Amino acid sequence: MAVLTEHEAEKLSNHKQVLLEVTGIRKYYPIRGGVLQRVQGNVKAVENVSLQLYEGESLGVVGESGCGKSTLGKAILGLEELTDGKIMFKGKEIQNLKKKEKLKFIKEMQMIFQDPFASLNPRQRIGHALEEVFTIHTNMSAKEKKNTVLDLLKEVGLKEEHYDRYPHEFSGGQRQRIGIARAICLNPSFIICDEAVSALDVSVQAQVLKLLKTLQAKYQLSYMFISHDLGVVRYFCDRVLVMYLGHTVELGSVEDLFNHPLHPYTQALLSAIPRPTVQKKRKRIRLEGDLPNPADPPGGCPFHTRCPIAQDKCKQEKPEWKEYGSDHFAACHFAGQSILA
Repeated sequence: MAVLTEHEAEKLSNHKQVLLEVTGIRKYYPIRGGVLQRVQGNVKAVENVSLQLYEGESLGVVGESGCGKSTLGKAILGLEELTDGKIMFKGKEIQNLKKKEKLKFIKEMQMIFQDPFASLNPRQRIGHALEEVFTIHTNMSAKEKKNTVLDLLKEVGLKEEHYDRYPHEFSGGQRQRIGIARAICLNPSFIICDEAVSALDVSVQAQVLKLLKTLQAKYQLSYMFISHDLGVVRYFCDRVLVMYLGHTVELGSVEDLFNHPLHPYTQALLSAIPRPTVQKKRKRIRLEGDLPNPADPPGGCPFHTRCPIAQDKCKQEKPEWKEYGSDHFAACHFAGQSILA
């Protein structure tokens, strides 16, 4: 029997198991016009996105409003039908599975929405709303369902008395805890948090993030954390994916991306983060112009119309997705060049 060396054993122990793999997915929305409502073009919300998410990690997805990050999350969960591409979950391609097989994977992939109040029935008590999940997916008795829901409420920091309350009787933070309870009730392995804390006060944000971290450690959850708040992403996530106009422009660990951003767009985003100290100020990078029309995206690099260091090459050639250092990727002809220089 072969004996592993110390180096080989350490390498094996550090090996990351891929939970989700997305390859070349696209999501286009048709633009219809005329008397016959014929398709005259497409809004390219997500354009050729590929990524891997590992078991037990938190992957942040950031970018401006309209960059496609929420559409990406919905497409992965099947809430939006893919235009093209492949999604592998636990080694199986899920979008072409039969209904019964697909249901099994749907249980393991859940979502926490930005506005939990909009996703709750205002006429239904919270306890009954959570019990519906078990009515659909399990054969539990009424007593078992109620006891399970009461345990869930405790798990997310709520009380038994909340079981009989309606959604309007809760604060925003409490409603988000209910959303978390609903997401974890079927023991998923992957949860998408779509701006899950953006509508909450800072102190409540910290409590909800701590709860998500606790649940992740307890149940070995993997998160895709969609957010526009880079400060929260830096605290919560292990890696960060930066999107612009439906494209992925940079991907790396939190430490690499925040300390050594390669793409000009990432540098501009990071410059907008407020510093807590007065003495050391960061120079704000202001991008000129508006986000281009996703129905008529520019040729070459999608960012060249707003990039301070763009050259003719950027207008003509689309940059390749390359690795710069360990697991740090970017799509830029001049990756690593500071736009403050």
